[in-house]
Amino acid sequence: MFLVGTLAGVSGVIQDYPVYGGQALRYLLAAAILLAVARLAGLRAVRLTAREGALLAALSLFGLVIFNVCVIEATRHGGPALVGTVLGTVPLALALLGGRPSPRVLGAAAVVVAGATLATGLGSGDLPGLMWSLGALFCELCFSLLAIPLLPKLGAVRVSAYSAALAVPLLAVTGLLLDGTAMLRVPTLPEALGLGYQSVIVTTVAFFLWYDALPRIGAATAGLFAGLIPVGAIATGAVLGLGTPSAPDLLGAALVVAGIVIGLSAAGPPATATAAGSPAAGGRQPAAGAGSPAAPASSPATGASGRRSP
Repeated sequence: MFLVGTLAGVSGVIQDYPVYGGQALRYLLAAAILLAVARLAGLRAVRLTAREGALLAALSLFGLVIFNVCVIEATRHGGPALVGTVLGTVPLALALLGGRPSPRVLGAAAVVVAGATLATGLGSGDLPGLMWSLGALFCELCFSLLAIPLLPKLGAVRVSAYSAALAVPLLAVTGLLLDGTAMLRVPTLPEALGLGYQSVIVTTVAFFLWYDALPRIGAATAGLFAGLIPVGAIATGAVLGLGTPSAPDLLGAALVVAGIVIGLSAAGPPATATAAGSPAAGGRQPAAGAGSPAAPASSPATGASGRRSP
């Protein structure tokens, strides 16, 4: 989630590149990398049932494609502050949807939300901006909850690779409909570096880490870390010289960290999590041996079948 937050630091260098074509290139490169990793790890293609195929398609459509559209449109209407603030409620939403969270986990999520809101800022916006932001929130929840039933069978690498690969034609079709042949052009060097960073760090690495975490600690606890998105943005801005963090920025970041610590101290060990298999269960039910050091199949390095490592 911190790496996702660093996206803000590079977004400026690609803002003039056609959005849908650029995102199609981003996911194309990410899918190529992830599929190569899967091949090197000896992960063979898995035949999906109709239900699993539908879940994967929905994950790619909502969690990747429509999410990007919502964020783009929300930013145009209300600025990044509005969508950032709404996305700051992800921890609380996942805690509420992740089964029966304890009062301490709910309290921790509320602290994270408060910190993310403070760090992001309650910028101005209009009703369309708010609606697009709420759409982005829904899609962000889909990104986690739709993956939970797929991870035990596919593993994290394949879920990440397949969803990224499916996003490419969806974005390409959208780009052709909206931008025509102008959806692609030769990027400048800064644009190429920015798109490359999105592909390798924000997509390939961050997807893997996120999908590896879900079966280990559950959606409700993992959701707390979404509060690190504005922290990553603040840190990147400071490193790249885009702005010095203000007092509210630092206080918000401190609240986020405090909320995460509270939430982790309230969460039970992975062994007590309920088995994954339904979004309603919040992914707390890993497949047999999931999250257990004693089960070799749970190793994200091997990504053995039957596991849901990214």
